Amino acid sequence: MDVYVNKAHCTGCSHCFDVCPVAVFEMRDIDKDPDGKANPPYINADTAPADKQWTGVNDPKYYDKWNNDVQKCHDHYKKKSVAINGSACILCQACLIECEGECITITDDQGQAYQSIYK
Repeated sequence: MDVYVNKAHCTGCSHCFDVCPVAVFEMRDIDKDPDGKANPPYINADTAPADKQWTGVNDPKYYDKWNNDVQKCHDHYKKKSVAINGSACILCQACLIECEGECITITDDQGQAYQSIYK
């Protein structure tokens, strides 16, 4: 399996991290890595193509959708999901259902791609 996250769409909700039974995802700070060095190498550690990697800009379509009083339950856009262990994916699709930003892509071993669609 190959799993990646479109970083500009990721809201930092951590739902993928919370529901994944095999620890594919890790939430990473958008500003710096654990050693205090500036990103993006640390945050672009999955297999996302260049146009899906973190460049420091959130997609306003997703920011506007979730930036309201109801969704203040988590700190939007301070962290991004990174699929650090995509090969462990068992294609249960829990992350695809829970992803607010509709930013996760999973490609199985036969080349079939699955895209997150928020429930």
